Amino acid sequence: MPTVLDTYIENRFRVQPNHANNNNSLHGGNLMKWLDEIGAMSAMRFAGETCVTAQVNELAFERPIRIGDTALVEAYVYDAGRTSAHVALRAWREEPRSGETEKTTASSFTFVAIDEDGSPVPVPDLTVDSDEGEKLRERALEAEY
Repeated sequence: MPTVLDTYIENRFRVQPNHANNNNSLHGGNLMKWLDEIGAMSAMRFAGETCVTAQVNELAFERPIRIGDTALVEAYVYDAGRTSAHVALRAWREEPRSGETEKTTASSFTFVAIDEDGSPVPVPDLTVDSDEGEKLRERALEAEY
């Protein structure tokens, strides 16, 4: 059975001018796309199946990510239903020269596992077998992403 830590994925994206809005910061739609992509990877690692986005449960933009910064995105499965995986997502603004980070975004998406015909299929049970995994799961369940 997959554990919370088995589903943990972290990725970085360099924010370029073509990713920006009129405020010279990362366009929210671009960040949502990156959250969705990394979230789907986490859900698929958990389910062992193709997973599609069913719902954006929460999405809070707390501060901007500027052109030239790096967007650091974290995703992990914190809960599961019969055919679904609930993925906690967070993003940070990372200064590429120093590595200094500042949290910018908190979110939660639900993904559904599907077969080749697009029909929902069962997912495994999620297990927590470490203190770090339990801490991540509790943070997500308390909506502190």
